[in-house]
Amino acid sequence: MTMIKLVPLPLPCPTYLYSCHGHKNSFASCSSSPKSRRVISLSAVTLSLSALSSSISWANPQVPKFLELPNSGGVKALDLRIGNGETPLDGDVVAIHYYGRLAAKQGWRFDSTYDHKDKTGEPIPFSFVLGSGKVISGIETAVRSMKAGGLRRVIIPPSQGYQNTSQEPLPPNYFDRQRLFTTIFNPTRLANGEGTTLGTVIFDIELVSRRHL
Repeated sequence: MTMIKLVPLPLPCPTYLYSCHGHKNSFASCSSSPKSRRVISLSAVTLSLSALSSSISWANPQVPKFLELPNSGGVKALDLRIGNGETPLDGDVVAIHYYGRLAAKQGWRFDSTYDHKDKTGEPIPFSFVLGSGKVISGIETAVRSMKAGGLRRVIIPPSQGYQNTSQEPLPPNYFDRQRLFTTIFNPTRLANGEGTTLGTVIFDIELVSRRHL
């Protein structure tokens, strides 16, 4: 049987290998001399690994899945945080924060209300009347089944996304608006049957508040 000899490393002692006399768990204070440190015994390492193994569950974790919202025209949602407020009704003024991305551009972020700041530096939410048709229908559908304080990620197909260049939310930056709409409404690529790829948008929506008119 080949014997393995543990030899102290001639380097500053990493905390996971050595315990330094008088300077436990400190990189900067450890001496580079082997006399000022001692190697953790192999048995201690074995015990540590054994304890770690017993604390880990090797069962496959449940991967969250997007679910298609009822009567949504194909909008899929994943709740990242469930709110504890009231669910809005058509006619309510709702305020949301959102983070909008375009699937056709490898998740390019075209707008975010968290970047829209007031004079005090606080982000300004986007407000609209639910059911007014002011915003793309995919956002309205997603908000209708949320509770105030909730956070939801939604994948919105082209049929429930931007149908024209006047629907909101609109990026305030002109070049971002141009890039968004020249991608979604690219006539050549639409003629090639790429409409589904071009028009799919992804929104992270936080329902900040709702108010009856």
